[in-house]
Amino acid sequence: MNAVLKEIPPSSRVNHFLATPKKLLINGKWVTAASGKTFEVTNPATGAVIAHVAEGDKADVDAAVQAARKAFESAPWATMTSSDRSKIIWRIGELILQHRDELAELESLDNGKPMAVAKAADVPLAADIFQYMAGWCTKIEGKTIPLSVLYTPGVQYHSYTRPEPIGVVGQIIPWNFPLLMAAWKLAPALATGCTIVLKVAEETPLSALRLGEILQEAGLPPGVVNIITGFGETAGAALAAHPGVDKVAFTGSTEVGRLIVKAAAKDLKHVSLELGGKSPNIILKDADLETAIPGAASAIFFNHGQCCCAGSRLYVQKGIFDKVVDGVASYAKAIKVGPGLDPATEMGPMVSEIQRNRVAGYLEAGKQEGARAVAGGKAREGAGYFIEPTVFVDTRPHMKIIQEEIFGPVVAAIPFDDMDDKLVSAANDSIYGLAAGVWTRDVSKAHALAAQLKAGTVWVNCYNIFDAALPFGGYKQSGWGREMGEAVLENYLSTKAVTIRL
Repeated sequence: MNAVLKEIPPSSRVNHFLATPKKLLINGKWVTAASGKTFEVTNPATGAVIAHVAEGDKADVDAAVQAARKAFESAPWATMTSSDRSKIIWRIGELILQHRDELAELESLDNGKPMAVAKAADVPLAADIFQYMAGWCTKIEGKTIPLSVLYTPGVQYHSYTRPEPIGVVGQIIPWNFPLLMAAWKLAPALATGCTIVLKVAEETPLSALRLGEILQEAGLPPGVVNIITGFGETAGAALAAHPGVDKVAFTGSTEVGRLIVKAAAKDLKHVSLELGGKSPNIILKDADLETAIPGAASAIFFNHGQCCCAGSRLYVQKGIFDKVVDGVASYAKAIKVGPGLDPATEMGPMVSEIQRNRVAGYLEAGKQEGARAVAGGKAREGAGYFIEPTVFVDTRPHMKIIQEEIFGPVVAAIPFDDMDDKLVSAANDSIYGLAAGVWTRDVSKAHALAAQLKAGTVWVNCYNIFDAALPFGGYKQSGWGREMGEAVLENYLSTKAVTIRL
């Protein structure tokens, strides 16, 4: 690990934002928590406190849900034309881009990721999903259905469907892509005409709060989006179980996803889930290794490995195994690790001390179970929550580092003999099914493997390719429903059938 320790102070604009009280957005107003409590937000590169944020809980969630219900059922949102709604959503995207530098800096300071990455990926992708979804506002259509009612011969009917907003939506987002996950959730819900209570991750609330200001600047009516900061055990649980919420959308761990389902089951809320992953990344011996090796490194080390679709199980065909492992390990050793605001940084810290310790625990478990680290293998001593980019070999299928989601920059390289049922079985041997990668020059092999892998996304000769038009979600315990694309609209719509006797 090539450590970069240079710490860069925040800009004056971001310092001003951090210095102002961080409140809850409820019914178009910034308010303190009902309890008066706040909690600390820290910079994961140093562990230093950078802000204090209102600690919302059940009372605040209740006020936010009431505001969202009122906004859903009354003007101006309830009566707004789809064209006017589209213009507001498009404007949100424009404003995000106008504030690109500030948002990227906040994301880096709060989450730890390199500012250059946030500026190139997180912020523009957040803007893009709003502008993509703005186009759907005027294209959500029903259809007419010809009827042949056998028990009313000779009677004519006019039947049609109406896709209608599902209502008040509770959305709970994670800390790995704070701004982008907020955008993925908010944009389609707004496009369909829903109203929202957004509960942001307690580790990374800052960019979502700044986004709340942007929503207001764009002209979003009061109560349409309400933003709650607080802890999962209190605010998140209250939102998932609230009887005034019609639907819950959650992105996060599979473990918490199960709790969301239990909370929502009491009154049978609609639920969509984007959960964990343990994605296989397969390199066949005919692959272009000049592309596959850096691609495999990026698949696991992007965003510090704090990526639900990270290619954390690297299957490499025998004959090229040593060359691929050496190549990925060389990339790992060369990565410059340091504070996200330093332009030289290529990988920042884990988001929190808890996450750093969790990943370090997996590193030790891997070694104790017999795996060998050919790069990295430990946490960095001193300030900040840094983990060395790590490559393991000599693994076995039952090991924790093979079976469990680590959510850190840790990959296990696994040799295989042939592209056969045994390889497919090993790749699919997981409770998860979020993503997979295949590297080969043979298009027939690519199609064959893509068809057999139990994953919601399969990348061929690429990895981590996202677009607002491309649906994203998982099989098995990686979730229910899809994010992005036309498919995500189903999460926020109910279909009404209307039949008129003529």
